[in-house]
Amino acid sequence: MIFVTVGTHEQPFNRLIKAIDDMKGKGCITTRVIMQTGFSTYEPRFCQWESLFPYKEMERYMIDARIIITHGGPSSFIAPLQMGKIPIVVPRQKKFREHVDDHQVKFANAVAGRQGNIIVVNDIEQLERTILDYDDIAAEMSLKIKSNNGRFCSEFEEIVNGMFEKKKR
Repeated sequence: MIFVTVGTHEQPFNRLIKAIDDMKGKGCITTRVIMQTGFSTYEPRFCQWESLFPYKEMERYMIDARIIITHGGPSSFIAPLQMGKIPIVVPRQKKFREHVDDHQVKFANAVAGRQGNIIVVNDIEQLERTILDYDDIAAEMSLKIKSNNGRFCSEFEEIVNGMFEKKKR
C-alpha cells in the first residue's frame, strides 16, 4: 500500500495528488493507494482519499504502508523516519502556488544532503520512476537520524562546569 499525505497547509497540492491518481489510473501503480488530500481541489478518481484523517488513522496508514509519499513539511517526513521507513518527499513549490515560498524545497534538499534518509523529488516527472525504483533506492539509504544533540550536550556541560570551576578559585 502507498500512503500519500500533503499536510494541512491551506494551499492546494493538486500537482502531487493528480500525478499519483494518474499513475494509479494508467496502471503504473498496481497497489492500493490511500491519500490525505488536505485542501487540494483535485478529487482522485482511482485512489481512496479523504481531505483529512484523524492522526491515529494516519499513523495506522503510515505503519501499514510500504511507501509513504509526503509534502516537504518536517512533521510529515519525520514521522515515517521514526517508524523505520524512508519517505518520498515532494516539496510544495511557490511557482505552482502550493506555498508562499520555496522553503520546503530548500529544507527537504538540505535534510537529504545532511541525513541521506529521505528521497526528494523536486520534479514531478521523476515521481513515477522513483516509485517504481523505490526498493532499490531505499535499500541504499540509512534509517539512522544523525543528531548533534550528544555533542551539544557535552560542549554545554563543559561550559557549565567551567563556570563553576572559576567561582571556586
